[in-house]
Amino acid sequence: MPDPWFEVYRVAPDTFAIYEPQQSEETIGYLILGSKKAILFDTGMGISDVRKVVMELIKNGDVKPPLQIIVLNSHTHDDHVGGNWQFETVYSMDTDFSRQNAKGSVADAQAEIAPGEICGELPEGFDPKSYRTKPWHIAKYIHDGEIIDLGGRSIEILFTPGHTPDAISLFDRANGLLFTGDTYYPAPIWLFRPETDLDAYARSIALLASLSPQVKVVLGAHNVPVAPPSVLPALVSAFADLRAGKAACKPQGAGKQLCTVGQFRFLVRAN
Repeated sequence: MPDPWFEVYRVAPDTFAIYEPQQSEETIGYLILGSKKAILFDTGMGISDVRKVVMELIKNGDVKPPLQIIVLNSHTHDDHVGGNWQFETVYSMDTDFSRQNAKGSVADAQAEIAPGEICGELPEGFDPKSYRTKPWHIAKYIHDGEIIDLGGRSIEILFTPGHTPDAISLFDRANGLLFTGDTYYPAPIWLFRPETDLDAYARSIALLASLSPQVKVVLGAHNVPVAPPSVLPALVSAFADLRAGKAACKPQGAGKQLCTVGQFRFLVRAN
């Protein structure tokens, strides 16, 4: 019986979005299959059993096990690493931010299930009081430009810091699939936390926009899994307008403001 905590969408051949619609952030991870290996790009909230979902997809898919499953995180905020502990092979950027988050988190995890954050039923047997992101082991450090051969499919790692110091995107160049993590998704983009670097973010989105002629589909980490490549240069333009003071902004909680430029919304630090 499918786990009702997740919804799964086939967004391209041998590529699945694993979506958590019952928590307010609507996190999306991606299972990317090759003939010998698979990448799980983010493991979600850790509220339900993402490993079980992944193994069912592999079992029922065109690519049959055994496959080595490599976990890569778009970044190590708690809503993207909750299931890391379930997998033996987790690759990471070589940053202090990543290493600190690999120790797990209680406070950040508890904030994800605070009143108003859950919009559905929590899984049977889930204990909110003990919920945390569990520690995981970093098996290998990765670097910008590294290519991971999955067997008949190559995935390129793009270092795209800004949202966090360890943020990456993945590019399946042959199939035109760009996985952007939290660097782009079709909802208010979080750029207010202490670890956010706006100058680095500007450079990262410029890099992604430069790839847009080769991109067929943009796959972000929240809300809706697919977007057209035209959003990338538009994002660069909108972010430049934001920094030039051309956005419409309103307060959004303590120390934050929500700023709108065209189709984009940015949650940034208050001036």
